[in-house]
Amino acid sequence: MKVVITGAAGKLGSAICRQLRESHEIVGVDVLGEVDLVLDVTEYESCRLLLKRAKPDLVLHTAAWTDVNGCALDPARALRINGQGTSNLAAVSAQLGIPMLYVSTNEVFDGKTSRPYSEYDRPNPINGYGYSKWYGERALGQINPQHYIVRTAWLFAHGGGNFVQAILDAAAAETPLRVVINEVANPTYTEDLAAAIAQLIETERFGIYHLVNEGIASRWQFARFVLDQAGYGETGIERISRHQWQRPSLPPEYSALANLAGANIGIRLRPWQASVSAFLQSEGYSS
Repeated sequence: MKVVITGAAGKLGSAICRQLRESHEIVGVDVLGEVDLVLDVTEYESCRLLLKRAKPDLVLHTAAWTDVNGCALDPARALRINGQGTSNLAAVSAQLGIPMLYVSTNEVFDGKTSRPYSEYDRPNPINGYGYSKWYGERALGQINPQHYIVRTAWLFAHGGGNFVQAILDAAAAETPLRVVINEVANPTYTEDLAAAIAQLIETERFGIYHLVNEGIASRWQFARFVLDQAGYGETGIERISRHQWQRPSLPPEYSALANLAGANIGIRLRPWQASVSAFLQSEGYSS
């Protein structure tokens, strides 16, 4: 299968490229970085020309503006990249008869529940990032019937720039840690998500999927487990409310996802604790 992967220079996109490269022909595209082709998804004509020339069997769309605070401060830009960019790819792929997979987020939900969200619970985003990703979901679902929508949550990856690394860096620098106790979701390892997506695209079972590492945690529980496993068991963490952590974008309070559709076809991710342990071992940490 020939697969065009957008956002190929990003953490998730590059993990998917590595996962698929042995068994598929990969065309990695992004606006920058070491990729096969340069593509700005906000430019419709560029999308049309690239897909027409590449003739892929699948478009796998991971490219996004994932700076949630930036999206809150500039919602128009968020919509242009995450919403309209997805719409451009959906329109072109539909015209050419190409299936498309779109990676979305748990932040399409409002967090006003006490149980994990299933794939067909009604989205109701409460911030600019969530709304822009929901826009993309709606566009793809309405334009291209051959689609996969994959929602995930709380991604952590090698290379820094994520919650796990921020916690480890603070502990190493002996910086006082304050972590929220009442935000709950599913910590998810990019390597595990990439493997699950690789499994999903072989099924040709289109639809909405929640692909997350199994189990749920608060931000505080997530941080505490990371520190304990990385040898910082004596490092304390002050427990705070989400309203004590001021930021431009307030995420949903309870946005855990339930993997029902994927599990139904045999796609399950290991417990988040096991994925964190594997991540830390790969990074050279030991408890």
